[in-house]
Amino acid sequence: MSEYVAEHVQDGPGVRTPNGVLRGALKDDVASFLGIPYAQAPVGALRFRAPEPAEPWEGIREATAFGATAPKRPYAPPLDALLPDPEVAGDDCLNLNVWTPWPAAGPGDGGPGDGGRAVMVWIHGGSLIHGSSAVPVYDGTAFARDGVVLVSVNYRLGIEGFGVFPDAPANLGLRDQIAALTWVRENIAAFGGDPDRVTVFGESAGAISIAALLASPLAKGLFRRAVIQSGAPSARSIDVARRTTEAIAARLKVPATAEAFAGVDPERLLAAQTAVTGKGNPVLSGHAFHIAVDGDVLPDHPGDLLADGASADVELLMGTNTDEYRLWFVPGGHTERVGSLAQRFLLRKGRISPRVAKVYREGRPQEKPGEVLGVLAADKLLRIPQNMLADYRLAGRTAATYLYEFGWPSPVLGLRACHALELGFVFDTLDLPETRALTGPDAPRALATAMHAAWVAFAKTGDPGWRPWDPARPVMTFGPGVPSLVEAPREAERRVWEI
Repeated sequence: MSEYVAEHVQDGPGVRTPNGVLRGALKDDVASFLGIPYAQAPVGALRFRAPEPAEPWEGIREATAFGATAPKRPYAPPLDALLPDPEVAGDDCLNLNVWTPWPAAGPGDGGPGDGGRAVMVWIHGGSLIHGSSAVPVYDGTAFARDGVVLVSVNYRLGIEGFGVFPDAPANLGLRDQIAALTWVRENIAAFGGDPDRVTVFGESAGAISIAALLASPLAKGLFRRAVIQSGAPSARSIDVARRTTEAIAARLKVPATAEAFAGVDPERLLAAQTAVTGKGNPVLSGHAFHIAVDGDVLPDHPGDLLADGASADVELLMGTNTDEYRLWFVPGGHTERVGSLAQRFLLRKGRISPRVAKVYREGRPQEKPGEVLGVLAADKLLRIPQNMLADYRLAGRTAATYLYEFGWPSPVLGLRACHALELGFVFDTLDLPETRALTGPDAPRALATAMHAAWVAFAKTGDPGWRPWDPARPVMTFGPGVPSLVEAPREAERRVWEI
């Protein structure tokens, strides 16, 4: 820390960045700097435009409260009680947070060249319409406690971040993430981090974003490692991705252009967005926002680019939860309402062949049609594409790939090992009431210790502590019980997708 910062920052830790001096907060040898702008507020002439670098400030900027969240609406009941989604008012939503061991200066954790501590950058999920870095579950204290500099990022959501217009760039939310990673590259050394040892990690829509970043030429060189939690490479053509924008435009009775949308009152725009997207979910589909193959951020589908060797030098950790679908099916009653006839209709709609469905039904004779449908849909969306990507990377002799499965069953509402349940374990935030909404009060601390430690080890060394992917298909399972390495779990179900 420079003499200037040491002299002028009182009552808190200080960091000097190219844009100015920040004053954060200190607790138990962890300094936090919250709400740091990495780009200008996307309003006025910058609305529906690519992010512009943040402007410098005079004096000392207080960094002790979360910055503005992107425009969004809360989760609809009953998910709102399970998934906290705080809202912070303001226009400056392109901001990030840093947690770092304090003092930041000094030797790192013994990594290559010892140029500073390993860095992890968190990209939140939320179907590209919900979420923020202010969610309490994502508190970065435990990572900093264990020697990692943790960064969490806000990016534009919904129509503001993933609308497709003829008169505006596509994938603005992804462009925001790239801008944030560029900020990390240029600034993180001031917080004690090593810009050459950045791991980007995320869950759900955040994981899908990371798969796109792995494939994007605009993100090349911005990170060394990546973690994909409950996501897979996914994108749509511009024409398909535009359909949600057009549906919102039709509801608003305005042209489907950025110019027209910029003239719509923000609350009216959010109401129309919610009306159009509110009836869908990641398993049963419906109108949703998608990452688009735009020829710029994404020259092609990310799955194809990764199969062809994109990010071959990036170490990759990825995995899913055993009962992903139950977050969307159980609270809404779909597991009870979907009978055999509805199951067959939805399987045809989802283009899942009867041959594949037959193997799942025969292997799960005690499960209801809605439960079998949920497993099939989640495997098609998540587990099977991840296995395919791991196989492509193995054949291409890339950097190491590691797979995991999270299987500890939550007692809350019978959700079991549902989507998003692993988050409190990864961040080691089981004590928070916001985490307990999904885990209940008695989640196993030892499992959180093991899972969090694996993520820390991966960020520091590229090795989470188990055998990398090989032809025997090793998967580290986190619960139920103690973590254990399993080869080729549920192989009969996986193989039927290949035939």
